[in-house]
Amino acid sequence: MAFLDESGFLLIPNVRRTWAPRGETPIVRHRYRHDRISAISAVTVSFRRQRVGLYLHFHRENVSQIEVALFLHYLLRQIRGPIVLLWDGGSIHTGQAVREFLRRHPRLHVEKFPAYAPELNPDENVWGHYKRELANGRPDDVAELLSRLGGITQDVRSRSALLRSFITASDLPSFLRT
Repeated sequence: MAFLDESGFLLIPNVRRTWAPRGETPIVRHRYRHDRISAISAVTVSFRRQRVGLYLHFHRENVSQIEVALFLHYLLRQIRGPIVLLWDGGSIHTGQAVREFLRRHPRLHVEKFPAYAPELNPDENVWGHYKRELANGRPDDVAELLSRLGGITQDVRSRSALLRSFITASDLPSFLRT
């Protein structure tokens, strides 16, 4: 089973609560640039629920139906056997390239989450974790942001308990979470 979602990361800092000496407002200086990294990922759970995984791709442009189809191809190469994929009803999931890809690969079975229900998708928790890790940071350029995202990815992939927590923290029915 796989849970898929997309997200984006800007060079503009994601400001969160932080510490500062009493009476001194913390200041995060940054360049006001709108450069970004777009991302697509899937949290996976084996049918026996013994293994969890994280697969992702980063892009310098917005994720389109083409990138979605390429990512699905990547998933099929990495995971053996049938895959049940759950995702939201985003328009990039219904484009011609994705429809053709799904038609040619019957071992990939797709289901949609209900509309306006991001709390059901464990992959939303992945993106929340990434954004918390990047909070109050100020990368100078896209290469630095991409390097930081790579470091977070290595950390997340090495911690199966963290990956599992993304699934258990979602509002999925319990038979899908355990």
